[in-house]
Amino acid sequence: MGLVFSQMQKEPDIVSIKKPIQFVGLLIRTNVKSIYKDAARIGKKYRDFKKISSIPNLKEPWNFVAYSKDFDEKTKSWDYIMGDVVSDLHSVPEGLKGYTIPAGMYAVFTIKVNYRFMWGLEIGRMKKYIFSSWLPNSLYRASGDEFELHDQRSTGRLPSIDLYVGIIKN
Repeated sequence: MGLVFSQMQKEPDIVSIKKPIQFVGLLIRTNVKSIYKDAARIGKKYRDFKKISSIPNLKEPWNFVAYSKDFDEKTKSWDYIMGDVVSDLHSVPEGLKGYTIPAGMYAVFTIKVNYRFMWGLEIGRMKKYIFSSWLPNSLYRASGDEFELHDQRSTGRLPSIDLYVGIIKN
């Protein structure tokens, strides 16, 4: 019997985010070939920044996001931004930028892993399922915004995160 590395939620919860989500962080332009290296690199750079500087106006409870936007079909590249959710963008630390995730409808898929080293693989598997199977067979199309929401569940034993995919009704 093989090991079970994760559990994939096949049907999402459909939610309406009423207010835009504000966060501060770092951006990198990435593509399908380099996302795993780029995500690790920008994540390390962000953690290193937080070791020497604090983030003002952190939203309580703590939330961290990895936001993807502006996908270019021709180059298969997009903006990938990591950062902490804040209550406002009035005090963005030097070296970081403020970003906003738009309000709207989102399909929310929960990803659970047994081993933290599996995050990248499982997020990739879930996105492949969403865009190649779930969306084409749903009543929706993608809006172009998606983000991972990390909170206290992502730091504990048997961690999980929520993957939000912006949707528009067909």
